[in-house]
Amino acid sequence: MYVYNVTVNIDNSVHAEWIIWIQDHIQKTLATGHFLSAKMTQVLIEQEMGGLTYSIQYTTKTRADLNNYYANDADNLRNEALIKFADKMLTFRTELKVIQEFYPTASSN
Repeated sequence: MYVYNVTVNIDNSVHAEWIIWIQDHIQKTLATGHFLSAKMTQVLIEQEMGGLTYSIQYTTKTRADLNNYYANDADNLRNEALIKFADKMLTFRTELKVIQEFYPTASSN
């Protein structure tokens, strides 16, 4: 399993508009068929540059699915954001490979 993480810092002046837009954008990204799910979280550390920071984590089953996303859909979806929010948004992307997941075990009380 792989996680494609997009971290976004959005300027306060467009935050309300961006929140509405990103929800639609996430659905468009999922509609490409390359991802199993997405999770949007707010980063709770104050940024020196201001604004609010979010992390959108897309989960995919295989590396090939992620590569197909890059080859077929990523540029168009990224360009939508650049056109709409230009210098009001800063993003960076990371790829994560899930090695193992852990869950609490039942205690033997």
